[in-house]
Amino acid sequence: MKRKFIIIITSIIIAIITLIAFNKLSFKKKVVSTYSEVKKGLFVISITNTGELIAERSVDIKGPEIRQSTDQGSNQQGRQTRGSNIYAMDLKIQDMVPEGTTVKEGDYIAQLDKSSYENTLMSEVENLKTLQSDLEMKILDTAVTLTNMRDDIKNQEYEVEEAEITLAQSKYEPPATIRKAQINLDKSQRLLEQKGKSNELKTAQTISEIKHDEISLTRGTLLVSDLQLFLVDFTIIAPSSGMIIYKTDRNGTKRKIGSTVSLFDRVIATLPDLSSMISKIYVDEIDISKVKIGQKVNIKVDALPKKPFTGSVISIANIGEQLPNSDSRMFEVQIRVDGSDLSLRPSMTTGNKIIIQTYDDVIFIPMECVQTGSDSIPFVYGKNKTKKIVLLGKSNEKNVIVEQGLDAGNIIYLIPPQESQNFKLVGENLIPIIKDRR
Repeated sequence: MKRKFIIIITSIIIAIITLIAFNKLSFKKKVVSTYSEVKKGLFVISITNTGELIAERSVDIKGPEIRQSTDQGSNQQGRQTRGSNIYAMDLKIQDMVPEGTTVKEGDYIAQLDKSSYENTLMSEVENLKTLQSDLEMKILDTAVTLTNMRDDIKNQEYEVEEAEITLAQSKYEPPATIRKAQINLDKSQRLLEQKGKSNELKTAQTISEIKHDEISLTRGTLLVSDLQLFLVDFTIIAPSSGMIIYKTDRNGTKRKIGSTVSLFDRVIATLPDLSSMISKIYVDEIDISKVKIGQKVNIKVDALPKKPFTGSVISIANIGEQLPNSDSRMFEVQIRVDGSDLSLRPSMTTGNKIIIQTYDDVIFIPMECVQTGSDSIPFVYGKNKTKKIVLLGKSNEKNVIVEQGLDAGNIIYLIPPQESQNFKLVGENLIPIIKDRR
Protein backbone atom coordinates (compact mmCIF):
# COMPACT_ATOMS: atom_id res chain seq x y z
CA MET A 1 0.00 0.00 0.00
CA LYS A 2 2.83 2.32 0.91
CA ARG A 3 4.63 1.46 -2.34
CA LYS A 4 1.53 2.24 -4.38
CA PHE A 5 1.23 5.63 -2.65
CA ILE A 6 4.89 6.44 -3.49
CA ILE A 7 4.31 5.56 -7.14
CA ILE A 8 1.28 7.88 -7.30
CA ILE A 9 3.18 10.75 -5.69
CA THR A 10 6.13 10.22 -8.04
CA SER A 11 3.82 10.27 -11.09
CA ILE A 12 2.21 13.52 -9.94
CA ILE A 13 5.62 15.15 -9.43
CA ILE A 14 6.79 14.04 -12.90
CA ALA A 15 3.59 15.42 -14.49
CA ILE A 16 4.07 18.75 -12.71
CA ILE A 17 7.70 19.01 -13.83
CA THR A 18 6.71 18.13 -17.43
CA LEU A 19 3.95 20.75 -17.41
CA ILE A 20 6.33 23.43 -16.07
CA ALA A 21 8.93 22.56 -18.73
CA PHE A 22 6.32 22.64 -21.49
CA ASN A 23 5.03 26.04 -20.33
CA LYS A 24 8.57 27.45 -20.26
CA LEU A 25 9.23 26.14 -23.78
CA SER A 26 5.93 27.53 -25.05
CA PHE A 27 6.67 30.86 -23.43
CA LYS A 28 10.13 30.89 -24.97
CA LYS A 29 8.68 30.19 -28.41
CA LYS A 30 6.10 32.90 -27.86
CA VAL A 31 8.76 35.38 -26.87
CA VAL A 32 10.92 34.48 -29.85
CA SER A 33 7.97 34.87 -32.21
CA THR A 34 7.44 38.48 -31.06
CA TYR A 35 10.81 39.56 -32.45
CA SER A 36 12.20 40.11 -35.93
CA GLU A 37 15.75 40.61 -37.14
CA VAL A 38 16.60 43.63 -39.29
CA LYS A 39 17.77 42.27 -42.64
CA LYS A 40 20.02 43.62 -45.36
CA GLY A 41 20.08 42.52 -49.00
CA LEU A 42 18.03 42.57 -52.19
CA PHE A 43 14.66 44.30 -51.85
CA VAL A 44 12.03 43.69 -54.51
CA ILE A 45 8.89 45.75 -55.14
CA SER A 46 6.39 43.72 -57.12
CA ILE A 47 2.75 43.22 -58.00
CA THR A 48 1.40 39.71 -57.68
CA ASN A 49 -1.69 38.52 -59.55
CA THR A 50 -3.14 35.25 -60.71
CA GLY A 51 -3.89 34.71 -64.37
CA GLU A 52 -4.25 32.08 -67.04
CA LEU A 53 -2.25 30.94 -70.03
CA ILE A 54 -3.32 31.67 -73.58
CA ALA A 55 -1.49 31.05 -76.84
CA GLU A 56 0.10 34.13 -78.34
CA ARG A 57 -0.90 32.91 -81.79
CA SER A 58 -3.78 30.64 -82.71
CA VAL A 59 -5.97 29.64 -85.62
CA ASP A 60 -9.68 30.29 -85.18
CA ILE A 61 -12.12 27.53 -86.05
CA LYS A 62 -15.21 29.30 -87.33
CA GLY A 63 -18.75 28.46 -88.25
CA PRO A 64 -20.28 29.23 -91.69
CA GLU A 65 -20.17 32.79 -92.99
CA ILE A 66 -22.67 34.82 -94.97
CA ARG A 67 -20.67 37.07 -97.28
CA GLN A 68 -22.25 39.89 -99.23
CA SER A 69 -20.71 39.18 -102.61
CA THR A 70 -21.84 38.59 -106.19
CA ASP A 71 -18.96 36.28 -107.05
CA GLN A 72 -18.12 32.87 -105.79
CA GLY A 73 -14.78 32.44 -104.05
CA SER A 74 -13.32 30.45 -101.22
CA ASN A 75 -13.72 30.86 -97.50
CA GLN A 76 -12.05 28.95 -94.65
CA GLN A 77 -14.01 25.79 -95.38
CA GLY A 78 -13.46 26.03 -99.16
CA ARG A 79 -16.70 27.78 -100.23
CA GLN A 80 -18.24 31.21 -100.18
CA THR A 81 -21.94 31.98 -100.28
CA ARG A 82 -23.25 34.98 -102.16
CA GLY A 83 -25.42 35.77 -99.16
CA SER A 84 -28.11 37.38 -101.36
CA ASN A 85 -31.11 36.77 -99.08
CA ILE A 86 -29.86 34.45 -96.33
CA TYR A 87 -31.04 35.73 -92.97
CA ALA A 88 -28.56 35.70 -90.08
CA MET A 89 -29.65 33.51 -87.17
CA ASP A 90 -27.80 32.24 -84.11
CA LEU A 91 -26.59 28.67 -84.56
CA LYS A 92 -26.64 25.99 -81.88
CA ILE A 93 -23.66 23.65 -81.41
CA GLN A 94 -25.16 20.18 -81.73
CA ASP A 95 -21.97 18.16 -81.28
CA MET A 96 -18.27 18.87 -80.73
CA VAL A 97 -15.12 16.91 -79.97
CA PRO A 98 -13.84 17.20 -76.36
CA GLU A 99 -11.58 20.11 -75.49
CA GLY A 100 -7.92 19.13 -75.60
CA THR A 101 -8.41 16.71 -78.51
CA THR A 102 -5.44 16.67 -80.89
CA VAL A 103 -6.63 16.89 -84.52
CA LYS A 104 -5.15 16.95 -88.00
CA GLU A 105 -6.12 19.22 -90.86
CA GLY A 106 -9.49 18.14 -92.25
CA ASP A 107 -10.57 16.24 -89.11
CA TYR A 108 -14.12 16.59 -87.81
CA ILE A 109 -14.55 19.28 -85.12
CA ALA A 110 -18.23 20.06 -84.61
CA GLN A 111 -21.74 19.91 -86.02
CA LEU A 112 -24.15 22.85 -85.93
CA ASP A 113 -27.91 22.48 -85.82
CA LYS A 114 -29.25 22.74 -89.41
CA SER A 115 -32.98 22.58 -88.70
CA SER A 116 -33.85 26.29 -89.11
CA TYR A 117 -31.94 26.71 -92.36
CA GLU A 118 -33.09 23.32 -93.70
CA ASN A 119 -36.68 24.50 -93.27
CA THR A 120 -35.75 27.71 -95.09
CA LEU A 121 -34.19 25.67 -97.90
CA MET A 122 -37.30 23.50 -98.29
CA SER A 123 -39.46 26.62 -98.48
CA GLU A 124 -37.18 28.23 -101.07
CA VAL A 125 -37.09 25.05 -103.19
CA GLU A 126 -40.92 25.06 -103.32
CA ASN A 127 -40.91 28.77 -104.14
CA LEU A 128 -38.37 28.13 -106.92
CA LYS A 129 -40.62 25.48 -108.44
CA THR A 130 -43.53 27.93 -108.41
CA LEU A 131 -41.42 30.64 -110.06
CA GLN A 132 -40.28 28.21 -112.75
CA SER A 133 -43.83 27.08 -113.46
CA ASP A 134 -45.19 30.64 -113.55
CA LEU A 135 -42.44 31.75 -115.93
CA GLU A 136 -43.08 28.87 -118.32
CA MET A 137 -46.83 29.58 -118.28
CA LYS A 138 -46.28 33.30 -118.90
CA ILE A 139 -44.00 32.58 -121.86
CA LEU A 140 -46.69 30.31 -123.41
CA ASP A 141 -49.50 32.82 -122.77
CA THR A 142 -47.40 35.63 -124.19
CA ALA A 143 -46.64 33.64 -127.34
CA VAL A 144 -50.36 33.02 -127.92
CA THR A 145 -51.33 36.63 -127.19
CA LEU A 146 -48.68 38.15 -129.44
CA THR A 147 -49.51 35.69 -132.24
CA ASN A 148 -53.17 36.73 -132.08
CA MET A 149 -52.20 40.40 -132.12
CA ARG A 150 -49.97 39.90 -135.18
CA ASP A 151 -52.80 38.10 -136.98
CA ASP A 152 -55.18 40.93 -136.08
CA ILE A 153 -52.71 43.51 -137.49
CA LYS A 154 -52.37 41.48 -140.70
CA ASN A 155 -56.14 41.38 -141.10
CA GLN A 156 -56.30 45.11 -140.52
CA GLU A 157 -53.69 45.64 -143.21
CA TYR A 158 -55.99 43.77 -145.61
CA GLU A 159 -58.88 46.01 -144.65
CA VAL A 160 -56.77 49.11 -145.33
CA GLU A 161 -55.83 47.69 -148.72
CA GLU A 162 -59.53 47.01 -149.51
CA ALA A 163 -60.44 50.56 -148.45
CA GLU A 164 -57.76 51.97 -150.75
CA ILE A 165 -59.16 49.94 -153.70
CA THR A 166 -62.70 51.10 -152.91
CA LEU A 167 -61.55 54.73 -152.83
CA ALA A 168 -59.70 54.36 -156.14
CA GLN A 169 -62.78 52.88 -157.80
CA SER A 170 -65.08 55.65 -156.51
CA LYS A 171 -63.39 58.51 -158.37
CA TYR A 172 -66.20 58.55 -160.92
CA GLU A 173 -68.89 58.34 -158.24
CA PRO A 174 -70.73 61.27 -156.68
CA PRO A 175 -68.69 63.36 -154.18
CA ALA A 176 -70.58 61.91 -151.22
CA THR A 177 -69.62 58.39 -152.22
CA ILE A 178 -65.99 59.42 -152.70
CA ARG A 179 -66.02 61.16 -149.29
CA LYS A 180 -67.42 58.07 -147.60
CA ALA A 181 -64.73 55.84 -149.17
CA GLN A 182 -62.06 58.31 -147.99
CA ILE A 183 -63.45 58.22 -144.43
CA ASN A 184 -63.45 54.40 -144.40
CA LEU A 185 -59.83 54.39 -145.55
CA ASP A 186 -58.81 56.87 -142.86
CA LYS A 187 -60.58 54.77 -140.19
CA SER A 188 -58.86 51.60 -141.37
CA GLN A 189 -55.45 53.24 -141.44
CA ARG A 190 -55.96 54.80 -137.98
CA LEU A 191 -57.09 51.45 -136.56
CA LEU A 192 -54.05 49.74 -138.11
CA GLU A 193 -51.79 52.35 -136.55
CA GLN A 194 -53.47 51.86 -133.14
CA LYS A 195 -53.13 48.10 -133.32
CA GLY A 196 -49.47 48.47 -134.25
CA LYS A 197 -48.77 50.71 -131.25
CA SER A 198 -50.78 48.42 -128.97
CA ASN A 199 -48.74 45.49 -130.19
CA GLU A 200 -45.50 47.34 -129.49
CA LEU A 201 -46.61 48.29 -125.97
CA LYS A 202 -47.88 44.80 -125.20
CA THR A 203 -44.64 43.28 -126.48
CA ALA A 204 -42.51 45.65 -124.37
CA GLN A 205 -44.67 45.03 -121.29
CA THR A 206 -44.53 41.29 -121.74
CA ILE A 207 -40.74 41.29 -122.24
CA SER A 208 -40.36 43.38 -119.04
CA GLU A 209 -42.57 41.01 -117.06
CA ILE A 210 -40.70 37.97 -118.34
CA LYS A 211 -37.34 39.57 -117.50
CA HIS A 212 -38.60 40.37 -113.99
CA ASP A 213 -39.74 36.79 -113.53
CA GLU A 214 -36.43 35.52 -114.92
CA ILE A 215 -34.55 37.71 -112.41
CA SER A 216 -36.71 36.36 -109.58
CA LEU A 217 -36.04 32.84 -110.83
CA THR A 218 -32.29 33.51 -111.01
CA ARG A 219 -32.28 34.95 -107.49
CA GLY A 220 -34.27 32.01 -106.21
CA THR A 221 -31.86 29.59 -107.89
CA LEU A 222 -28.86 31.39 -106.39
CA LEU A 223 -30.49 31.44 -102.94
CA VAL A 224 -31.18 27.69 -103.06
CA SER A 225 -27.60 27.08 -104.23
CA ASP A 226 -26.21 29.34 -101.48
CA LEU A 227 -28.31 27.66 -98.80
CA GLN A 228 -27.11 24.25 -99.96
CA LEU A 229 -23.47 25.39 -99.79
CA PHE A 230 -24.13 27.19 -96.50
CA LEU A 231 -25.54 24.04 -94.91
CA VAL A 232 -22.49 22.02 -95.98
CA ASP A 233 -20.40 24.33 -93.76
CA PHE A 234 -22.49 23.40 -90.71
CA THR A 235 -20.13 20.44 -90.39
CA ILE A 236 -16.97 22.08 -89.02
CA ILE A 237 -13.57 20.63 -89.91
CA ALA A 238 -10.07 21.51 -88.70
CA PRO A 239 -8.34 24.13 -90.88
CA SER A 240 -4.95 22.89 -89.61
CA SER A 241 -3.40 20.51 -87.10
CA GLY A 242 -3.32 21.24 -83.37
CA MET A 243 -5.10 20.89 -80.04
CA ILE A 244 -8.74 21.95 -79.70
CA ILE A 245 -9.38 24.73 -77.18
CA TYR A 246 -12.97 25.87 -76.72
CA LYS A 247 -13.75 29.55 -77.36
CA THR A 248 -14.25 31.56 -74.14
CA ASP A 249 -16.87 34.33 -74.21
CA ARG A 250 -16.35 37.68 -72.49
CA ASN A 251 -18.41 36.50 -69.52
CA GLY A 252 -15.94 33.65 -68.98
CA THR A 253 -18.12 30.77 -70.21
CA LYS A 254 -16.86 28.39 -72.86
CA ARG A 255 -18.69 27.55 -76.04
CA LYS A 256 -19.56 23.88 -75.95
CA ILE A 257 -22.36 21.49 -76.93
CA GLY A 258 -25.64 23.39 -76.49
CA SER A 259 -24.05 26.85 -76.80
CA THR A 260 -25.15 29.25 -79.52
CA VAL A 261 -22.85 30.91 -82.05
CA SER A 262 -23.66 34.25 -83.68
CA LEU A 263 -22.92 34.72 -87.36
CA PHE A 264 -21.23 37.95 -86.29
CA ASP A 265 -18.91 36.11 -83.86
CA ARG A 266 -18.39 32.76 -85.54
CA VAL A 267 -15.43 31.39 -83.57
CA ILE A 268 -16.26 27.99 -82.06
CA ALA A 269 -12.79 26.91 -80.93
CA THR A 270 -9.13 27.65 -81.54
CA LEU A 271 -5.99 25.74 -82.45
CA PRO A 272 -3.27 27.41 -80.33
CA ASP A 273 0.42 27.59 -81.18
CA LEU A 274 1.90 26.06 -78.01
CA SER A 275 5.42 27.24 -78.81
CA SER A 276 4.67 30.79 -77.61
CA MET A 277 2.46 31.30 -74.55
CA ILE A 278 0.99 34.37 -72.88
CA SER A 279 0.00 34.73 -69.23
CA LYS A 280 -3.03 37.03 -69.15
CA ILE A 281 -3.74 38.83 -65.89
CA TYR A 282 -5.86 41.75 -64.68
CA VAL A 283 -4.29 44.51 -62.58
CA ASP A 284 -6.24 46.85 -60.32
CA GLU A 285 -6.54 50.49 -61.43
CA ILE A 286 -4.60 51.51 -58.29
CA ASP A 287 -1.50 49.56 -59.37
CA ILE A 288 -1.72 49.74 -63.17
CA SER A 289 0.37 52.94 -63.36
CA LYS A 290 3.31 50.98 -61.90
CA VAL A 291 3.26 48.40 -64.69
CA LYS A 292 5.43 49.13 -67.74
CA ILE A 293 6.15 47.34 -71.01
CA GLY A 294 9.27 45.20 -70.70
CA GLN A 295 9.15 44.62 -66.93
CA LYS A 296 10.36 41.18 -65.89
CA VAL A 297 7.93 38.72 -64.37
CA ASN A 298 8.40 35.57 -62.28
CA ILE A 299 5.74 33.04 -63.19
CA LYS A 300 4.52 29.94 -61.38
CA VAL A 301 2.15 27.51 -63.06
CA ASP A 302 -0.16 25.68 -60.65
CA ALA A 303 -0.10 22.52 -62.75
CA LEU A 304 3.73 22.51 -62.84
CA PRO A 305 4.76 23.57 -59.30
CA LYS A 306 8.37 22.40 -59.66
CA LYS A 307 9.01 24.40 -62.85
CA PRO A 308 9.69 28.13 -62.41
CA PHE A 309 9.13 30.33 -65.46
CA THR A 310 10.03 33.89 -66.35
CA GLY A 311 8.53 36.38 -68.74
CA SER A 312 8.08 40.04 -69.55
CA VAL A 313 5.17 42.45 -69.93
CA ILE A 314 4.27 42.94 -73.61
CA SER A 315 0.83 44.56 -73.48
CA ILE A 316 -1.15 46.85 -71.15
CA ALA A 317 -4.80 47.70 -71.85
CA ASN A 318 -5.64 51.40 -72.22
CA ILE A 319 -9.20 50.96 -70.99
CA GLY A 320 -10.25 49.18 -67.79
CA GLU A 321 -13.01 46.62 -67.47
CA GLN A 322 -15.58 45.95 -64.75
CA LEU A 323 -15.03 42.27 -64.02
CA PRO A 324 -17.42 40.07 -62.01
CA ASN A 325 -16.83 40.20 -58.24
CA SER A 326 -14.66 43.31 -58.60
CA ASP A 327 -15.53 46.76 -57.25
CA SER A 328 -12.81 48.60 -59.20
CA ARG A 329 -11.79 48.79 -62.83
CA MET A 330 -9.32 46.13 -63.92
CA PHE A 331 -6.79 46.44 -66.74
CA GLU A 332 -5.71 43.48 -68.85
CA VAL A 333 -1.95 42.87 -68.88
CA GLN A 334 -0.30 40.29 -71.13
CA ILE A 335 3.00 38.64 -70.21
CA ARG A 336 4.97 36.61 -72.73
CA VAL A 337 6.52 33.50 -71.18
CA ASP A 338 10.21 33.19 -72.00
CA GLY A 339 11.30 30.22 -74.08
CA SER A 340 9.16 27.37 -75.27
CA ASP A 341 7.78 24.56 -73.11
CA LEU A 342 5.24 22.20 -74.67
CA SER A 343 4.04 21.16 -71.20
CA LEU A 344 2.30 24.54 -70.95
CA ARG A 345 -1.34 24.45 -71.99
CA PRO A 346 -3.98 27.15 -72.52
CA SER A 347 -6.21 27.90 -69.49
CA MET A 348 -3.60 26.75 -66.96
CA THR A 349 -3.67 28.95 -63.84
CA THR A 350 -0.59 31.07 -63.23
CA GLY A 351 0.85 33.12 -60.39
CA ASN A 352 2.57 36.22 -61.74
CA LYS A 353 5.02 38.43 -59.84
CA ILE A 354 5.71 41.58 -61.87
CA ILE A 355 9.05 43.08 -60.79
CA ILE A 356 8.36 46.81 -60.48
CA GLN A 357 11.71 47.84 -58.95
CA THR A 358 14.69 46.26 -57.17
CA TYR A 359 17.12 47.71 -54.61
CA ASP A 360 20.47 46.07 -53.88
CA ASP A 361 22.03 45.87 -50.42
CA VAL A 362 19.39 47.82 -48.48
CA ILE A 363 18.10 47.42 -44.93
CA PHE A 364 14.47 46.38 -44.55
CA ILE A 365 12.02 45.20 -41.88
CA PRO A 366 8.49 43.75 -41.77
CA MET A 367 5.85 46.46 -42.06
CA GLU A 368 4.09 45.30 -38.88
CA CYS A 369 7.17 46.34 -36.88
CA VAL A 370 6.57 50.00 -37.73
CA GLN A 371 4.55 52.02 -35.20
CA THR A 372 3.39 55.65 -35.29
CA GLY A 373 2.18 58.10 -32.70
CA SER A 374 -0.21 61.02 -32.94
CA ASP A 375 2.46 62.98 -34.84
CA SER A 376 2.74 60.18 -37.48
CA ILE A 377 6.50 59.86 -36.87
CA PRO A 378 7.45 56.19 -37.54
CA PHE A 379 9.43 54.22 -34.97
CA VAL A 380 10.19 50.66 -33.88
CA TYR A 381 10.74 49.03 -30.51
CA GLY A 382 14.18 47.50 -30.05
CA LYS A 383 14.89 44.48 -27.93
CA ASN A 384 17.46 46.62 -26.07
CA LYS A 385 14.56 48.63 -24.56
CA THR A 386 14.80 51.50 -27.06
CA LYS A 387 12.15 53.29 -29.06
CA LYS A 388 13.95 54.01 -32.35
CA ILE A 389 12.72 56.62 -34.82
CA VAL A 390 13.26 55.39 -38.38
CA LEU A 391 13.41 57.05 -41.80
CA LEU A 392 11.46 54.81 -44.17
CA GLY A 393 11.78 54.35 -47.92
CA LYS A 394 9.94 52.24 -50.48
CA SER A 395 7.77 49.31 -49.43
CA ASN A 396 6.38 46.14 -50.95
CA GLU A 397 3.57 43.85 -49.85
CA LYS A 398 5.35 42.68 -46.68
CA ASN A 399 8.44 44.78 -45.94
CA VAL A 400 9.64 48.38 -45.96
CA ILE A 401 13.11 49.85 -46.55
CA VAL A 402 14.73 51.63 -43.59
CA GLU A 403 17.05 54.37 -44.85
CA GLN A 404 18.20 55.51 -41.43
CA GLY A 405 17.70 54.46 -37.82
CA LEU A 406 18.53 50.75 -37.84
CA ASP A 407 21.46 48.46 -38.62
CA ALA A 408 21.40 44.97 -40.08
CA GLY A 409 21.14 42.38 -37.33
CA ASN A 410 19.22 44.59 -34.88
CA ILE A 411 16.41 42.75 -33.08
CA ILE A 412 13.09 44.59 -32.96
CA TYR A 413 9.58 43.85 -31.77
CA LEU A 414 6.92 42.70 -34.21
CA ILE A 415 4.21 43.98 -31.87
CA PRO A 416 4.37 46.70 -29.20
CA PRO A 417 5.90 45.23 -26.01
CA GLN A 418 4.51 45.56 -22.50
CA GLU A 419 5.67 48.62 -20.53
CA SER A 420 6.79 50.25 -23.80
CA GLN A 421 6.42 53.63 -22.07
CA ASN A 422 9.67 52.87 -20.25
CA PHE A 423 11.65 52.42 -23.50
CA LYS A 424 14.28 55.07 -24.26
CA LEU A 425 13.59 57.27 -27.31
CA VAL A 426 16.50 57.47 -29.78
CA GLY A 427 16.93 58.94 -33.27
CA GLU A 428 15.18 62.26 -32.65
CA ASN A 429 17.58 63.85 -35.13
CA LEU A 430 15.59 62.12 -37.93
CA ILE A 431 12.35 63.96 -37.12
CA PRO A 432 13.14 67.10 -39.17
CA ILE A 433 14.13 64.96 -42.19
CA ILE A 434 10.88 62.99 -41.94
CA LYS A 435 8.82 66.15 -41.76
CA ASP A 436 10.62 67.71 -44.72
CA ARG A 437 9.68 64.73 -46.88
CA ARG A 438 6.00 65.19 -46.29
